[in-house]
Amino acid sequence: MLNTRGLTRRGARAGQTRYQAVAALAIGSAILGGGMFLAGCSGSSSSASSASGTSARSAAGSEALPAPVAAAAGAAGQNSSGGQPGSTGTTARLAPAGDIIYTAQLTIRAPSVSSATNRAAQIAADAGGYVSDETTSANPDHPAESTASVQLKIPVASYPATLSQLSAGLGTQLALKQQAQDVTQQVADVNSQVTSDQAAIAALRALLSHAGSVSGLLSVQNQINAEETSLESMLAQQRALSHETSYATVTLTILGPKAKPVVHRPKPPPSLAGGLGAGWHALRVTVSWTLAVLGAVAPFAVIAALAALVIYRGRRWVIRRRPRAPAASPES
Repeated sequence: MLNTRGLTRRGARAGQTRYQAVAALAIGSAILGGGMFLAGCSGSSSSASSASGTSARSAAGSEALPAPVAAAAGAAGQNSSGGQPGSTGTTARLAPAGDIIYTAQLTIRAPSVSSATNRAAQIAADAGGYVSDETTSANPDHPAESTASVQLKIPVASYPATLSQLSAGLGTQLALKQQAQDVTQQVADVNSQVTSDQAAIAALRALLSHAGSVSGLLSVQNQINAEETSLESMLAQQRALSHETSYATVTLTILGPKAKPVVHRPKPPPSLAGGLGAGWHALRVTVSWTLAVLGAVAPFAVIAALAALVIYRGRRWVIRRRPRAPAASPES
């Protein structure tokens, strides 16, 4: 009887244990399945958002790039995708152009210097530029020997076409020299300094409202003034660099039919003969200036010497004419 009850209790406990294990297994499966489902949903949503972000950045990049560069980027993307309609491909990422200062020196011989000067100014104005400096040398007796030097500011986008138009449309081209200076790092440094100064000024102004003593207020205000001075200098450099990188500078020299071109000879390197020549020239200049100073001072020196001599002689004459005091007799 006792053995039967023990077996019954063991069977009931075993059944409860099996039921608990099955329930735990079902709950674990449900939790695992839900986690996999949520992971799949988040993965799909993140992939969709990354794809949409990539497409948005690609669209924004192609809108920011010029038309030829955007077309090249689109063609590169199509070629990388292999022409298949469902493939993603790799979009070509092109670095933006740097900040470059363009300058050119152009020498033209024209039949009429004044007409060529006016024509050059009109070409620059049509391209969106302007004349920043103009110097004309004309001889009424010999108008064919007239010369003019014009400095033009041309927008960088129109610089190549305008330079070609100036070279071919004014007269015979005698010389052309072009330079391109990359100032990308300098522009980045100036922009960074401007940002730093602005942040420092904002922080100092916030600190100024919490300064308690008068000395603290004056110290913070002095720092603000120093940062504002630095910021104004950096802003001036920023504006100058922005203008120089936005406009190319073309120095145009226009010569008349018989005018002689100006030859810019390179400066020779320093040498012993050059040093001796410079020293001899300095000695001659020093001696010349010394003699010139002596010559300028000599008349005043002569007059001063004569006046001193007259005063000296007059004083001696007065002393001689002054009666002498009688000698004192000795006491008896």
